[in-house]
Amino acid sequence: MKGGRKDKFFFCLLEYYADSGRWFLRSFLQAKDEEGISGDEAIRSWIEKFDIEHLVLDFPLSSPPCHSCQLECPGSDSCPVESVTKVREIMNSLKEEDARLAKENPKKYEQERNHDDEFDFCKDILAKETHEHMLSRSFKRRLKKGILPYWNRPLDFFLWFNYYDQLLDLFNSSYDSFGNTSLMIQSRFSYLRRHLPSGLELFEGNSQLTLIELLRSKIIQSRDIQNINDIELGAEARLNIIKRIEKYLNIFIYDQDLEIICKHPRAFDSFLMTLSGQNIHLKQNRELPDWAEADQCRFIIPSFLG
Repeated sequence: MKGGRKDKFFFCLLEYYADSGRWFLRSFLQAKDEEGISGDEAIRSWIEKFDIEHLVLDFPLSSPPCHSCQLECPGSDSCPVESVTKVREIMNSLKEEDARLAKENPKKYEQERNHDDEFDFCKDILAKETHEHMLSRSFKRRLKKGILPYWNRPLDFFLWFNYYDQLLDLFNSSYDSFGNTSLMIQSRFSYLRRHLPSGLELFEGNSQLTLIELLRSKIIQSRDIQNINDIELGAEARLNIIKRIEKYLNIFIYDQDLEIICKHPRAFDSFLMTLSGQNIHLKQNRELPDWAEADQCRFIIPSFLG
């Protein structure tokens, strides 16, 4: 649902049929304001029509700690909120361990760092000999910036720790809860949420993390990820990814829906969100630590290794 007020929002429904043991992409909704019906009404009607149980969205369902804090604020650098202090404790521990290793054996440290810099993540993601103790230069710079309790959620750090270098290498981006989310969209969904069925469960996902997990599982190939945003090669790259997902995850997609997914990047992202929803049913998604406030954000990181 990221975007402006007039943008099309794509919703994709994946359904499991026990008789055939297969998943089907049953419905695709392009929600936009049209004559006689608003986009908000279209979304609500679609959810009710198909009696949808789980909805995975691509924007934050929870807020940074500052938004709900009732304490007398000592300043962001001295924030006493437990989840924030825990994140900063882990950050400091990582930096201290990295500094200790660099000091004790600087020559070996630089050799290993240079070896990591020469590694081509896109080609050798599954073959990499990692040095878990050593911080990459990019992640080290991210840690120095710290965490801002009025902007970041504890979840942000969990995703930086597990995906920062991969996101940078594959997408030239970093995860940021609110970096691509407008106040307009948050306000709009806050309104829409009040009109959704009471039994609907909401979850949060991220299409780029889903692609990384698909790559880790050898379901898709790195060259297709690199080309998905290319003007000329994007549609073909998205088609290659979807075909491999169909094959390995036992999903059937009708030709008319396949055309929409390949043509529209937003529709492609919506389809990737359904894979997070599939993970909920299969109970394969990765667990988040308590300090990441998993019960509030309900963030889904799918796993395809099961």
